[in-house]
Amino acid sequence: MDQLILHEDQRSGNCYKIVLTAALLGLPLERRQYDILNGETRTPAFLERINPNGKIPVLQVGDRFIPESNAACFYLADGSRLVPEDRFDRADMLHWMSWEQYSHEPNIATLRFWIAYVGEDRLSELQRMQIPAKREAGEAALVLMDCHLEGRRFFVGDRLSLADIALYAYTHAAEEGGFVLADRPAIRSWMAHVEAEPGYVAMDA
Repeated sequence: MDQLILHEDQRSGNCYKIVLTAALLGLPLERRQYDILNGETRTPAFLERINPNGKIPVLQVGDRFIPESNAACFYLADGSRLVPEDRFDRADMLHWMSWEQYSHEPNIATLRFWIAYVGEDRLSELQRMQIPAKREAGEAALVLMDCHLEGRRFFVGDRLSLADIALYAYTHAAEEGGFVLADRPAIRSWMAHVEAEPGYVAMDA
């Protein structure tokens, strides 16, 4: 495999997805840090060479680049134990990965970023107005997850897949955004199963 380089901000759950996927598969990953709060992904050099969209993570494979966290995770895991062999389970894995990006991450991750890193006193009036709706949508996502996970160890089938990695990254840090996981027993049990996997690494490792 070509050299793997992750262009990231280690505080980002989207970046952590790729780090965790590589660790679970025992893949060497060079990590290059950018501070998104200081605009380091908006420089002309980054926009021209790494990602014209000005966002991270970006997984560099040799001299080619894969933006978007779930796409990068799939590149790393394709053909591995993290992608189900069963056709239906594979589609179900993609369903949860898509749901994470549309219904989970925009609410849970956004509130974590605003509260833990930007600071409520520095938010715009529009951002402050959006907090209640994002809080409600984030809670709804956690309720759905907790219900789905009741009696299950993982999201798809009976073993860890990319669906779990995609959802774990921001769920396990959700309390930084003001969400409470203490009353979500199925989610807490599922997180423990993820953390018990051989090769697991913490977000700040």
